[in-house]
Order: sequence, then C-alpha cells, then structure tokens
Amino acid sequence: MLNNRNFDASRTNWVGLWTLFSKETSRFLKVFYQTVLAPVVTNILFLTVFLIVIDREDFIIGGVSYPEFLVPGLVMMQILQNAFMNTTSTIMISKVQGNIVDILLPPLSSLELTLAISFGGVARGMIVGLASTIALYFFIDMKFVNFFYIIFFSLSGSLALSLLGIMGGIWSEKFDHMAGLTAFIITPLTFLSGSFYSIEKLPFILEFLAKYNPIFYFIDGFRAGFIGYSDAPIINGIIVCIVLNTILFFLVYKMFQTGYKLRT
Repeated sequence: MLNNRNFDASRTNWVGLWTLFSKETSRFLKVFYQTVLAPVVTNILFLTVFLIVIDREDFIIGGVSYPEFLVPGLVMMQILQNAFMNTTSTIMISKVQGNIVDILLPPLSSLELTLAISFGGVARGMIVGLASTIALYFFIDMKFVNFFYIIFFSLSGSLALSLLGIMGGIWSEKFDHMAGLTAFIITPLTFLSGSFYSIEKLPFILEFLAKYNPIFYFIDGFRAGFIGYSDAPIINGIIVCIVLNTILFFLVYKMFQTGYKLRT
C-alpha cells in the first residue's frame, strides 16, 4: 500500500529522502557513458553539422554570431531531455519489473517521494548540461553574461521536465506509451522552442504559437544568461517557470498521495 504519511518538517525522513535521491543519481552515474557522455557527443555532432551548413560570418542573431547563439540552445535541450528521461525511466522500469513497491513502501511521504525522484532528474540534467558546456567551450568562445539566468533557468527547466517525467512514467503502462510520449510531445516541444533559431525568424502565427510553448522560456532565459539576448522579456520567463513548476509539483504530489496508477 502507498505510504501517505503527511509531511512534517520536524519529522522529515531526511535519511530516507537522501537515500532515494542517492539511488536516483547513482543509477545514471553507473552508466556514465550512456547518460552523460552520449548527450555531450550528440551536442558536438549537432554543432558540427550546423557549422558546416550555416555561413557563420553572415548569420548574426541578437548581436552575436550564430555559433554563440546556438550553443546555449543545444546545452539546454540536453538538460531538458535528460531530466525527463531520468525520472520517466525510474518510474516506468520499476512498474514493469514489479518493484515499484520498493519505492512506495518505505516510510517516505508523498512530498518526500516527489522531492527525491524529481531532484534525481535535476541532478542528471545539470550534470549533462555542465559537461556539455565544458565540451562545447573548446569549440566556441562562449560568453557568460548573467550567471543568475543560467542557473535559474537550467534548474527550473530540469525540475519541470523531471516532474513531467514522473507524470509520464506513472501514466504509462508500457514502454510504447513512454516512447510515444517522448517522440510526439517532449521532442517536438523541445525542437520547436527556439533551440536552434530565434523565434523572431518564424512566420507570425508560428512565433505566436511558440510563445505558448513553456519550453521556449526555459531555453530563451538560459540563452540570455550566455549572450544577453532574449526573444521574450526575461520576467515573463521567470513567471512561467515558477507557475509551471508549482502546478507540476502539486500534480505529482497528488499522484503519489492518491496512488494514481500505482495502487494494486
């Protein structure tokens, strides 16, 4: 049975919370080449292809060269996708293997479960992002204009996708559902959110729709931290991040609390 112990800061199971978080981080670090190195190599390949295709000298966006504009989008794309994959796979694999009870049975509240698992996804996203930034720095002379924007939007984005990953893992009943969710929702939203281009280059209707894609604000704000340019006001992005993460956190918390698709 799912443990629904109410959260009490004075009685928080810090050992259990830390243990579950450590389990989540060690799970992806054990396959470092697959979970961290592979995304870095993918980013280098993306960068190589774009630099071959695009005339770097004539393509200026936001007052910077295209490579400088592109790199933050590539980094943030990997942060988001890896944060999502970490939590989705955690829940989905546990459900398929029948050991989800090992997560639900210990004396952890719904809030503690939400924190530990989502922060595991955040950790993977941030590690991949840091590794990608270091690797791409050897190819492109990157600037760091505002570290607050870089940290805030990377943390907010990875947390949002981690929470979405938990929701997707709980909702999915088999791996086909998870693959469909990734292929038809997460990947398109990520690729069509300004990762490789400024949305100001889009036709009016597509630019209008892009501004209703929350992932656009994660990437736009993160990029502003590197080059000082954004397609939308930064305050709008901060508000979207806070509101979206609050809603997603509450939904995941309620899923654990009610045992949605987790009770047997």
